[in-house]
Amino acid sequence: MRVVVIGGGAAGASAAARARRLAPDAEVTLVEATGMITHAPCGIPYALSGLVPSYRMLRTYSPERFASERRIEVLTNAVAEDVDVDGRTVAVRRDGSVQRIRWDALVLATGARPIVPKLEGVEDVRPLTFRHPEEVTAASARLGSARRVAVIGGGYIGVELTEALVDLGKEVILFEMMDRLLPGPFDPEVSKVLEEAMKAAGVQVRLSEPVRYLSRKGGRVVVGTDGSEEEVDDVVVGIGVRPNIELAVKAGIKLGHTGAVETDDMMSTNVDGVFAAGDLVEKFHLVLRRKVWIPLAPAANKEGQVAGANAVVRGSLRMRGIVGTAVTRFKDLYLARTGLGQEEAARNGLDVESTAIVARTKAGYFPGGVEVTVKMVAERSSGKVLGVQVVGRDPIVAAYADLSAVMVERGMTIEDVFFSDIGYMPATAPVWHPLIVAARTLSKGRF
Repeated sequence: MRVVVIGGGAAGASAAARARRLAPDAEVTLVEATGMITHAPCGIPYALSGLVPSYRMLRTYSPERFASERRIEVLTNAVAEDVDVDGRTVAVRRDGSVQRIRWDALVLATGARPIVPKLEGVEDVRPLTFRHPEEVTAASARLGSARRVAVIGGGYIGVELTEALVDLGKEVILFEMMDRLLPGPFDPEVSKVLEEAMKAAGVQVRLSEPVRYLSRKGGRVVVGTDGSEEEVDDVVVGIGVRPNIELAVKAGIKLGHTGAVETDDMMSTNVDGVFAAGDLVEKFHLVLRRKVWIPLAPAANKEGQVAGANAVVRGSLRMRGIVGTAVTRFKDLYLARTGLGQEEAARNGLDVESTAIVARTKAGYFPGGVEVTVKMVAERSSGKVLGVQVVGRDPIVAAYADLSAVMVERGMTIEDVFFSDIGYMPATAPVWHPLIVAARTLSKGRF
């Protein structure tokens, strides 16, 4: 049996490794368009800032080690150009020539690519975008002499790149077209804390100010909005990504309503023998009970495992779904979320109630504790917890969101949360854990 996996990132490498584990005698080939596999795009801001000394550290395996230890043929700098589903071959361009590789099962894990806004002057300015660790070297050289940099986009990517630029000593202007930072995943109470932290770090935060055009002026760049122009030395775009669907479309694979590839819970596509995983595909949201597109690494890794397993042993593993758990930071401020925010729930027709409480991460008398804001959203009729958002200057914020993710996945109510046996120790948590305080507040005195 021959298994071919297109894409060597989180999903693709996981798929190849799982296929090999379940089918020791299969021929498994991993095709990657760049020179790097098992790479971690989430680490790009930290390699850019120098916190991570080299972009090469943003990988788990070298191609040589992965090939040797997993007994997988790894083709790097190899671009899959076309898929013949009838002949069961994929055309791969490498070293100036095209070879056709036969497959019995094909896994597409081509990921996503940065969105470049359709602005006047964007082709002339060619703002920086980031998606692959190999881009760090050239970007660092280009930004080296820049003193003032504009960042377009206040989502996860824009916020984390802004942190990197601040750490490099740049003066940063951040433009966000919506009325707050991280407008999709976070509600206003949480976003406001981030806005204040960024301003305190010297970032010029420009909300409700979409960029309309870019132009060159001498050796600088003009960033134009409806009400102003700003001269900067360079521009970084971080407004998000879109799925890399071109190869899938050529193969006749069906797209879902989100524009990403549609699969079932075994990561099968509508084309027999073809599976898909990672940022390329839709995900089933366990709260909304429908498909969404949230491109995050934890789901991509799991989907790769499921796709690789079913490519060789049909029905052996199923993807259960996600609740959209995510974590980000700016300097020492951490933000985490899971499930639905209040505004997101309302947009989806859910009748909810919410509370936002401020609590400490340790016992009041114990040194080192910090204040965190916890926002909890619950369905009004049932009391079922639908989402939690947390912000504070401690990495434990992520642990609160992780614990909440399990609560949301399991359909726990605020009463279930209140009676959860969460641990207490003065150095790790107050006797009334912040999540339990939030649930108790939502109960309006019932417990």
